[in-house]
Amino acid sequence: MTQLHDLTALEQAAAVRARGVSPTELVEHALRRVEALDAGLGAFLTVTPERALAAARRAERRLRDGGELPPLLGVPTAVKDLNNTAGVRTTFGSTVLADNVPTVDDAVVTRLAEAGTISIGKTNTPEFGFPCYTDNALAGPARCPWDPGRLAGGSSGGAAVAVAAGMLPFAQGSDGGGSIRIPASINGLVGIKPSRGRVSNAPLGGDVTGLGTNGPLARTVRDAAAMLDVMAGPVTGDPAWAPPLPPGETFLGATDRPVGRLRIGRYLESPMADAGLEPAVQAAFDDAARLLEELGHQVEDVPPGLLGPDVLTAFERVWSLSGTLLPVPPERVGELRPLTRELRARGLALSAQQAMEALTALRLFARRFVTATDHYDVLLAPVTTMTPRPLGWFDADGDGAADFERQKRYAAFTAVFNVTGQPAVSVPLHWTDDGLPVGTMLVGRPADEVTLLALAAQLEAARPWAHRHPPSWD
Repeated sequence: MTQLHDLTALEQAAAVRARGVSPTELVEHALRRVEALDAGLGAFLTVTPERALAAARRAERRLRDGGELPPLLGVPTAVKDLNNTAGVRTTFGSTVLADNVPTVDDAVVTRLAEAGTISIGKTNTPEFGFPCYTDNALAGPARCPWDPGRLAGGSSGGAAVAVAAGMLPFAQGSDGGGSIRIPASINGLVGIKPSRGRVSNAPLGGDVTGLGTNGPLARTVRDAAAMLDVMAGPVTGDPAWAPPLPPGETFLGATDRPVGRLRIGRYLESPMADAGLEPAVQAAFDDAARLLEELGHQVEDVPPGLLGPDVLTAFERVWSLSGTLLPVPPERVGELRPLTRELRARGLALSAQQAMEALTALRLFARRFVTATDHYDVLLAPVTTMTPRPLGWFDADGDGAADFERQKRYAAFTAVFNVTGQPAVSVPLHWTDDGLPVGTMLVGRPADEVTLLALAAQLEAARPWAHRHPPSWD
């Protein structure tokens, strides 16, 4: 028997329009799923039932009043707790901001609401989004629903758990070094890191590094594309923006577009020279390459030598720069987690010259890399080097520097494409023998999400995954 959480986001939106289900019924069902499952999975930092139900009632009035309806009216979702939501506690995963209630919405929050989606709360995220796993002193770890003894990834770990466990059909995440793609891979989802400038970081997220962007996590390519459609577009004052699609075209429409024969580069070079792939991850990567060849694409190895010796050092310095702007009073620095303190200290120790040299080095690298790989339509790469890690694997010893080193080896491929600004998607093509998802990363040319979505949809049609559910699904 089909249950409401079996429906995709687009199916839920269609059912609302057809009066087959009400927004209140969808929201109540999502809240019941959260109540039943979240204590064991750690998807949420804050749940807002009264606010969500009030929004559902407003959506029902719009249905009764008639007129043009937004595309995703009544569909439940949630906002990552790194994104400001006016009137809702927004902690950034830190005890220092445990009682923080913003007075403004981030632009992406506004756009999701304008599209008719209804947020039921704020999803779990690590402190200030620094790690590639999700754990904090407020809600504890986000756990992979396929094996709750393992971490769900980060920093959009809570969002991924909520979708993978059937609490929500899709959710908003953000990605500054892999933070959408890593939890998508771990939890068996589609996760899109859009091109730089595709989704606005307004009003407060200036992000001078250019690394971070918002994007969708969903169970299907079409749902992810539909969410990207409503998130995309610049806000006046943005420092950069991706070119809009031609009039009348949508990202959702791209999922129905014929793909043609693509030239695809197998990319296995990492800034971490000693970060090899676990056998299960190598098997997933090779399996994806074979599937692409079976679908008629030309798959070839990308020659090594694209990463200079200075890239990793420059990225580490730029990553730590974000720690210099944390809204943490000096007397409360001791409350920060060891990794946050470590990266904050590294950032504060940089001179202005070192910071500018690191930013410049990454910009020059990005230009070289994009130029050198422009003859490929798509790059194929691993998301992580290992299968999902056990709870405590990164930080059990309390050493922030050691934690960071483990993360660099685990997430050795994703950050390159935050530096270049290219769009990238993780698709769940492979499961290990013991039932753990292993995602595969596809990377497009700058601003070419359309080709990525068309290819991802082709892969999903060839090897469907939406029917795969973790044990807690029913």
